[in-house]
Amino acid sequence: MSIFTRLWQSPARREFVLNVAFVGLFALILVGVVLGTVLPSRHKELEIQDAVAESSDSSSSLVEHFEDVFVAEVFSGTSPAELGSMDVQSELSSSSSLPPAHVTTPVSSSIHLQTAGATTPAVGSHASSLLPASLESVYASSESEIPPSESSSQEPAFWGLTYSPYNDDGSCADINTVSAQLRKVATVACNIRLYSTDCSQLRNALQAVGSSNLSMGIHAGIWISDGASRMQSDLDEFVAAAKLYDSSLIKGVSVGNEDISKGMSEATLVGYINQVRARLQTEGLEHIPVYTTEQDAHFTRALAAASDLIQINVHTVFDPVFTNIAASVRSVIQQANAVKSNIAGNKLVRIGETGWSSAGNTGPSPLTLANEIAYAQKFKCAADAANYEYFYFEAKDAVWKHGQAVAEQNFGIFDSTYAAKFDFGVLSSCEQGKNWMKSVLPLI
Repeated sequence: MSIFTRLWQSPARREFVLNVAFVGLFALILVGVVLGTVLPSRHKELEIQDAVAESSDSSSSLVEHFEDVFVAEVFSGTSPAELGSMDVQSELSSSSSLPPAHVTTPVSSSIHLQTAGATTPAVGSHASSLLPASLESVYASSESEIPPSESSSQEPAFWGLTYSPYNDDGSCADINTVSAQLRKVATVACNIRLYSTDCSQLRNALQAVGSSNLSMGIHAGIWISDGASRMQSDLDEFVAAAKLYDSSLIKGVSVGNEDISKGMSEATLVGYINQVRARLQTEGLEHIPVYTTEQDAHFTRALAAASDLIQINVHTVFDPVFTNIAASVRSVIQQANAVKSNIAGNKLVRIGETGWSSAGNTGPSPLTLANEIAYAQKFKCAADAANYEYFYFEAKDAVWKHGQAVAEQNFGIFDSTYAAKFDFGVLSSCEQGKNWMKSVLPLI
């Protein structure tokens, strides 16, 4: 008789076997239920992790894409939504009733500006399609939400500004006016360039900077366009002012401004430079660099040899052909590079003037406030990237230039009352677009 048969014949043992079988069956069912629940859940979890990893890779690629766009456009500071949709001329026309302070967005004509009957490609148009509408609205409002106190705590935007201390009627500004103006200039520039010593402008600038403890270098000028007598008068006043005040605030002196372009001979100009240097050495002021300032095309090797540094004026706003603002900025840097390679030798090359007027006519270049903003922002970024010192032209609108072209009177970043013509915060946006993209794209 088998063991199974003997077990089955005993009622007690039969009950035990049935109980064991029932428990085993229940255990199998329970295990099946657990596995049926856990395994799909784990599979789903793995799918989610893969999806997150793929999304992260996609976000990284988008960051790189937008960085390329911003770098290519010298970080224009304009949002992707605005780049893809804004017509600069129509936007300005529709907002012409607003005061200048409301026009705060720099717009590159290489992105979306209609000039000479042609519209250039909108670089941002494909970029905006990659962003959800909610993120486009966040970008559009991101700059306007920065408190003024944060903007004012930043370093001044410009390396330098040209400064002329004349009232609107052409009279000389007094020391109180100069002090008030330079305190405003110091918020946006680290250096000023003067052209002469008339109106006691060097004395007033030295007194204003010293008494207000402004972090500002003064680059003086001696006017020579009116002949030897005026040159000697300016030189005498320069020496007197430098001895009366702290001469260490004077970082250099330009003997003349574009005088070769005005018809002066090279020999005469070199003679003036040498005369000024010899006088400063006699007066114990030999620590002050002496040089001239000339248009890049007229800066000769002889002028370079006579100068302690090379200071050139480069104004592409007067060029006979206009493509876009970005191209105009690139041309300035290229011309400075050419002087550095062909003329300067080992001497410093500095851009003595460059800028863009907000009104008037200089030829094909469109003179609008939007383009002045775009040029200032793009040039500042390009010059910083190329390690050029420069003086942006100019501090305030030169209403005092009576009888001259409208364009000549509207190069200022301040108007004639020293009210800002636009939000200077846009001048610090070289990295702003990149940093913003890095912060928000992972949220997509």
